[in-house]
Amino acid sequence: MRWRTWGWRGRTGFDKVDLYTRGMLYSLVWIAVLVQVLMSVTRPVRGAAPAALIALAILLAVAHGICGTALTARGVATYLGRGTTDRRLVAVAAVSLVANTAAVLALADCTGMREFPDPGYVFSACVVPFSCAFVLIVPGWVSMLEQAAVSAAMSIAVGLLDGGSALVAATFLATAFGGGMMAVATRTSAWTLSVMWKLREAKDMEARLAVAEERLRFGRDMHDVLGRNLAVIALKGELAVELAQRGNPAAVDQMVEVMRIARASQQEVRDIVRGYREADLSTELAGAQGVLRAAGITCAVEGDEGRPLPAPVQSALGWVVREAATNVLRHGDPRYCTIRLRASADAVVLEVENDGAPRAGAEPGGSGLAGLRERLRALDGSLDAGPAGNGLFRLTAEIPLPRTAAALVEERR
Repeated sequence: MRWRTWGWRGRTGFDKVDLYTRGMLYSLVWIAVLVQVLMSVTRPVRGAAPAALIALAILLAVAHGICGTALTARGVATYLGRGTTDRRLVAVAAVSLVANTAAVLALADCTGMREFPDPGYVFSACVVPFSCAFVLIVPGWVSMLEQAAVSAAMSIAVGLLDGGSALVAATFLATAFGGGMMAVATRTSAWTLSVMWKLREAKDMEARLAVAEERLRFGRDMHDVLGRNLAVIALKGELAVELAQRGNPAAVDQMVEVMRIARASQQEVRDIVRGYREADLSTELAGAQGVLRAAGITCAVEGDEGRPLPAPVQSALGWVVREAATNVLRHGDPRYCTIRLRASADAVVLEVENDGAPRAGAEPGGSGLAGLRERLRALDGSLDAGPAGNGLFRLTAEIPLPRTAAALVEERR
């Protein structure tokens, strides 16, 4: 289904860590909002505060949560070095913090500070949406000063509302400790995410370096092969021209030598390229159909040729299709050939079946099938080939899928 491509199961391990970390940070913000909303509808508040004030407090809490979520998202990007935070967004979030806190204090004034439900938790919840984001965009000491200032301001406000010295002290400790712990958790989570990003960048750089090194090695091999041989060809060609101009029959021998070296160079290039080129399953399936149909053999491809498979599995099956098509052309007198590809959660199976098999029923000779078995054995796969009755010959290749690839195949269904 489409939603799985961006949901949890459709993500890589790194993307899951990234989604989990960001989701946890956003959850802290909205848990704090939920605490304030639930407090606003408790019995003491509903019995003392006007309904309009309660609704306003809930709206301001939600608005503070929205601003806190947006500021957290920008704060994470800023902390990871992948963006900057607009100062206007910080100012709006700070204003929403002040407005939200003022609404909660207004509710506390209506009920009386001593009757207000769980003031320590509620005032701590007021701080979280802004503080958890602010800690990501400023140095640590600035965040500590912000926490101390907000805690002191709330404690003073509680004292002005006749909360008593004990409640003032409890409010200061609750907001300072609660907000501080949430800020530490946020900063730690962002640091973990930054380590993951650096690890991913290192892996990408390692892959790019490996590709560059492989290209350099390929270039060196091609230079070593072609550079020497082309130089010899050029020299012998010049010698042949001079001999031909003099009417010396030895020019023919030199040109024959040029042809021999050119053919040897061609074979050497093929040997080099063979080590780099991998068979692609989709290309080989299309190529087998084209070749067999050109030879007057009806060829049909059935099954899951469009399924995503790991690169080693696709390469191995591509070689199987190539060798099977070659054997169909070389052995027997076939009229049709059917290629079936089935991918399940555990394995992928490729079957190539054709009629017109030799009556002896022997497996086609040569080293092709032995080479295929070696390729499949490296992937814990197997290859069976032999008569299937009624003049049919069937080749079956089976390769188990790794767990991650099997899950991907199931999710794309």
